[in-house]
Parts: sequence; C-alpha cells; structure tokens
Amino acid sequence: MTKVLIHPATYDTVKEAVDLAFSHFPQKLSGKKVLIKPNVLRSATPAEGIVTHPAVLRAVVERVEEEGPAEIIVGDNPGVISYGANEKTFEDTGLMAAAKGYYRNIGNDSVKADFNPAFLPSVSISRIVLEADVIISLPKFKTHGLTVMTGAVKNSYGFLPGAQKAKLHQAAGSPERFHEAVVEVFKLRVPDLFIVDAVLGMEGNGPASPDLREIGKILASDNAVAMDSVMARMMGLDPGRLRFFRKAKEDGLGDYARESIEVIGRLEPIPNFVLPPLGGEAILKNKAMQDAMRQKTQLIPEASEACTGCGTCVDQCPVGALSMGDDDPPHVDAGVCITCFCCQEICPEKAMVLKQP
Repeated sequence: MTKVLIHPATYDTVKEAVDLAFSHFPQKLSGKKVLIKPNVLRSATPAEGIVTHPAVLRAVVERVEEEGPAEIIVGDNPGVISYGANEKTFEDTGLMAAAKGYYRNIGNDSVKADFNPAFLPSVSISRIVLEADVIISLPKFKTHGLTVMTGAVKNSYGFLPGAQKAKLHQAAGSPERFHEAVVEVFKLRVPDLFIVDAVLGMEGNGPASPDLREIGKILASDNAVAMDSVMARMMGLDPGRLRFFRKAKEDGLGDYARESIEVIGRLEPIPNFVLPPLGGEAILKNKAMQDAMRQKTQLIPEASEACTGCGTCVDQCPVGALSMGDDDPPHVDAGVCITCFCCQEICPEKAMVLKQP
C-alpha cells in the first residue's frame, strides 16, 4: 500500500512539513547527485501561485544539505512562454535565491532518448535527469486546461527542454492522447520523491489562472499516481475520469484506487473547487495558445553575426543537427532538428537566434 502525507503548512512553517515528508519517505542522499525540480512554468511572482513557492524550494534544499553531503542541482525547463529565459525565470520567481547557489540551467545540456513512436520517435531530455541518483519533484497544486489537473506526473514534463513540449502537444492531437504523452515523458525517469506545494493552490482554467485558493497544505509521497489521486479527490474529482491516471496504472506506475492508498493526515475535498472543462477544450480551443505553440515548433536556430565559431553548439546538439566548416558558421539541418534549442541555451555568445525557416 502506498502512502501520501497531507500536512498543514504556511510558507512560514513549511520546514516542519518538509522534514516530516523526508521522515515518512526517507531518501539515501549522502554522496549522491540530487536533482530538485520545482514547477517553473514562466516568470511570475510567488503571490500569483503559478510556480512552486520559493519557501518550499528553500526548505527542501536545506533538508538535502542536512542529509548530505550531496551534489545538489536545482533546475527546470520553463514552458512555451518563458522558453529560453531559464535564468531570468528563476530570478523573477524568487527561486534563484531559494536555490542557494545550486541552480543550473538544465536546458543547455541534453541527450537524445528513444520515445514512443506513436508520438515522436525520440526526444531530447536534460542530461542531469538521467544522471541524477535521486530526483525530488516539487509540483504545484493547480488545475490545467488540457489535463484538468497538474501535479506529480505532469511536473516531469519540464524534463524536456525547448519547443519539444509544444511539438508533443501537437503530435498528440487530442486531450486524451496528450494525457498519454505526459505519462510517456514521466516514464523517461520516474522521480523518487514528490513534495507538492498546496499552501496556495490554483483553480479554474490553470496552469496560469488568476483564481487562487488558500489550501494550507503540503503533500508528499514516493508514488506520483497515488499523490495525484489524492490531489484529484481534494479537487472533488474522480481520478478514474482522467486518462493519464488509467494510462499510468496500465503501465504499472501506481494505483489511484482509494483503498490502495494510506493517507497520513486528513483527506478532505475543498468546498466548491472550480475545475476546468474535463474535455481539454480550454486549451485546444484557445487560438492564441495554439498559435503560440505552432510558432515555437516552426522556429529553427540560426547563427548570428555574434558567432565566434567556437563549435560549442555543434558539440552539444543531442541529435547531430548542427554542422560547420572551417570558415563557415554553424548550419542546422531542419529535417534533423528536434527543436530542443539546446544550442541557443548553451551558446556562450548568445549568438544562436530562432527564426522562421
């Protein structure tokens, strides 16, 4: 039987809840490489409830320091709106300071990984995701216009750098298929511990809705499916109605049945919690959002006059889409490029620009 912790907390008292999470779900961290991944959708203030609150990240970082010594890396790949501005996004949200010097731009070093060919034959995934001994995922308690809710499973979508996230949206083609794609990304490297920031939650048409709810909880588990099912029930939602729960269970990632989960604390539905439409129409019928994702997937990197010909982008491209001659700037093969845009992230001169082909 899997366990899920629900513990009262404020951002001033979050350390107590985080310590309790590590007590119930102990991790062997000494001498290990530990990736801590908050939910950093885009630039936003902590009060907007869009990203994992800095107080939660800081408490987790300090607990890992206490459990160490460990090699700590804090990072995420922001979504479509803030892509290419990793450092700025962490600064704007207050998460850079909360990372206590452990921040790393995980978008500038990635590797190719085989994927489900029903969606894409391969994806680029941040290298540290595959190299980390322990991954601690810090989701935010939020709704989502396409997946209805976003939590432990969906937070792993940020393992993919660049416009691949938008490309996968398009490859899925429907809300139900996108649910399955999210699970496929999650399976690339299942995190070891999940600590959810549910102190200030989000309802309505997330993941960037202005409709916030004071929930006053920290949730924790070592199983994402159980964790998300508890979140769903707090939202007043039957998890069995969502395809990503059924897909995750089919793939042996966990069970969402209430009787299979031991809840440590009180599981209570949040009164009058507002959910987005269950069919995913909130994003699929949002023309501005669809146009933004389509535009991102059509961009191709190109070297500007600032290029010094150092070859860093060529060396770092996970799929070998970049090449250069002795006196020529880097050239991208659009047919090979998978729009991870690691070349743009890694370029020391910021010389790689994104253009329409």
